[in-house]
Amino acid sequence: MILIIDDDFAVRASLALLLKKEGYASHGVATPAEALDWLATGQPELILLDMNFSLDTSGEEGLQLLALIRERQPAAAVILITGWATVGLAVEGMKLGARDFINKPWDNEYLIQSIRTVLDLSRLKGGNMSRKKLAADYDFGHIIGQAPSFMKVLETVGRVAATDAPVLIMGESGTGKELIAEAIHQNSQRRTKPFVKVNLGGISSSLFESEMFGHVRGAFTDARSDRVGRFELAHTGTIFLDEIGDLGLSSQVKLLRVLQDRTYEVLGSSRTRRVDVRVISATNRPLEEMVTEGAFREDLFYRINLITIQLPALRERPEDIPLLVEFFLNNLREIYNRPRLKASRAALQWLQELALPGNIRQLKNLVERTVLVSPRDELQAGDFEAQLQAAPRRAGSDELPPVGAMTLEEMEAEMIKKAMAHHRNKVAKVARSLGLTRSSLYRRLDKYGISYEDTD
Repeated sequence: MILIIDDDFAVRASLALLLKKEGYASHGVATPAEALDWLATGQPELILLDMNFSLDTSGEEGLQLLALIRERQPAAAVILITGWATVGLAVEGMKLGARDFINKPWDNEYLIQSIRTVLDLSRLKGGNMSRKKLAADYDFGHIIGQAPSFMKVLETVGRVAATDAPVLIMGESGTGKELIAEAIHQNSQRRTKPFVKVNLGGISSSLFESEMFGHVRGAFTDARSDRVGRFELAHTGTIFLDEIGDLGLSSQVKLLRVLQDRTYEVLGSSRTRRVDVRVISATNRPLEEMVTEGAFREDLFYRINLITIQLPALRERPEDIPLLVEFFLNNLREIYNRPRLKASRAALQWLQELALPGNIRQLKNLVERTVLVSPRDELQAGDFEAQLQAAPRRAGSDELPPVGAMTLEEMEAEMIKKAMAHHRNKVAKVARSLGLTRSSLYRRLDKYGISYEDTD
């Protein structure tokens, strides 16, 4: 049952008709007093709450009623609806426990999507699931780990993937935020639709609108042709906003509008366009502290983190290090035709004691460098220790270059080239051998300008 609380009969009737068409039962009341009377005996799954019930348009009446509802019916999810939307009102409502904030006049499609998402989340039940059970229920591809802290992450991913809830993934650099984002998409109802990754830290404020929303020819001096924006590319699919903590305040305002209203304008065009996307964000920065400092908009913060997933650092799950090392070595055995390649027990124990501030990414690079340099098949602790501070070796060279002579990106590009040659451009095999999804591999091929002909 969905309870509609609004003093406007036309609004209640319109919402009731819309909900009925979508298969939801509803009941409408006009005043806070009627709402509290009904809630004394009724237990709705969801409440659509208007914020104003008199000539006062401050929204205080709605906030007061929301506080009472949360006290008396803590299990009921609440979506706020108002024709007098303000940033402060939205934030205060979210702080009091509201799940979403919809402006009047609302878009029917977006409102129903929000209702479904909130109801789906409220119906989810947690439980301790084994890695085997998770693997049977969900597609987690090349996500490696079974430490208790990481299992909680995978359980959350599995539960929220089927909803359209916005997800914020937080964690240190190298903890696998992109893999988690892809897993959410891959286990969602949008899995056959586009997954578009955007590194917001790499987009300047002057180019933000063009990159995200596109532009038409002549929109600015260098706009010699039309450009499709990232949101249009992601339409009906998922957009992954990586490094969202690096986004400047002026760009945050522009991003907030499209996340809140699902509308945008292409640069140089006055026509408003609508977009249907699942939004996943990620950052390694402390957004709550940034909000306090005024470096990140509070309303944007509450808009993107209906669900927050905190990825543990690798040092917090050392029992997963041997699993990750074996996964990396298994790929390298095939690439370099070294079937006996392995790490000794002492080496694995030594690796488990490392701080590894670069997390999984640092461990992967360390294993790859050690395999490239060591002539023996059983890698010892000393082999890894020797490479811990060493720069990666250039392809075809027997000497290690000085520090800084080869970047990790150059190393990654070289590994991809070797894997492509070894597997004769069979993208699916190359992706598996490198521990990547096909979409991730395609992005890296484009990034490094590696030509290919997919022979799969």
